[in-house]
Amino acid sequence: MDVTKQIYRAVVTALGLFALGVQYILGASDGAMLLVWTVNYFSFFTILTNAIASLALLLPLAAPGSRPGRYFARPAVRTAVAGYIIIVAAVYFLILRHTWDPQGWQLIADRMLHYLMPALFVIDWLLFMPKGVVPWKSVLAALLLPLVYIVWTLLHGAATGWYPYPFLDVPRLGYAAVLTNIAGLFLVFFSVGLALVTIDRLLGRIRSGADAEPTHSR
Repeated sequence: MDVTKQIYRAVVTALGLFALGVQYILGASDGAMLLVWTVNYFSFFTILTNAIASLALLLPLAAPGSRPGRYFARPAVRTAVAGYIIIVAAVYFLILRHTWDPQGWQLIADRMLHYLMPALFVIDWLLFMPKGVVPWKSVLAALLLPLVYIVWTLLHGAATGWYPYPFLDVPRLGYAAVLTNIAGLFLVFFSVGLALVTIDRLLGRIRSGADAEPTHSR
């Protein structure tokens, strides 16, 4: 299992870094100032989440004894990242995929970041993470990253007039509508986190029950 896990995580990490690199290069070659594009690039929650997911796969594999490696190996952290990337896929599929028509390499990077990586990370979460150990309080702790992201997005948008997503576009929608959208998003983050911890607990009980079954000689 360890070898399978290592190979799986190495392959998925390579795919994630490839997709992130392609997306960055495509934006940088679009004629935008490099510094502006770099800041905007990391201001997309999709990019931020895929980067974190890639680190969560890479660091426990490449540097398991390091502080970052141990941090990303924690089941609570991996569960939070799984929640983030599930929401990335769901929001894109339900809301954002109709807002543009990517082609060529842009289409490849788009599908990898929004569909392939979320699916592969959740598979890793299901197969390779210990189950039944994620505390309920981690659901609230996992809201910290979205909170920091929203604060950054509103401050950055107020300073530059640029917003990464249409449902956060203050000039177009107004603060009342945007804050309502944000409240809805936080409800989604909380609900997905709660669902994942519940699944973790249920799978933990199932595995514990299976391990506890006596073996019979034939």
